[in-house]
Amino acid sequence: MAEQESEQHIVIVDDEEIVLSSLESFLMLETDYRVHTFISAKEALDYIHNNDFDLVISDYLMPEMDGITFLAKVRDHKPEVPRIILTGYADKENAIKAINEVGLFQYIEKPWNNDDLLIILRNGLERQKLMKKLKEKIDEINQAYGDLQNIQQEIVKTFI
Repeated sequence: MAEQESEQHIVIVDDEEIVLSSLESFLMLETDYRVHTFISAKEALDYIHNNDFDLVISDYLMPEMDGITFLAKVRDHKPEVPRIILTGYADKENAIKAINEVGLFQYIEKPWNNDDLLIILRNGLERQKLMKKLKEKIDEINQAYGDLQNIQQEIVKTFI
């Protein structure tokens, strides 16, 4: 597995233990991603507020909080993290709602295709990595711009 995969951290939330264990087992066998699973959306939110992660997958229908509400809270805390919703219902209207409301990266129907899932995760994590690099470059540019403004002010002071 690629060395960078081991640094990538995925959070999965689903109220069905079998779904969590299937996803976790599959990802442990096929990738080096760090995977944290939660049956409770509230426990996942506590974890998310106190830990770094690179991608989150949530079931759509859960008893204590639906997936759209959960992913909206994730977006509020970490807007740059790709959010994926997993559902057993082929409900295109709710998919569009979720994409619009929480800026979903992807909508996946159960049962999922493992090969497709790996591609979606790889693409989501690559997007996350590129967004981090872009933010770093923007920060560098802003710092350089600030430095240039300070130099300009010093030059102006010298000649006045």
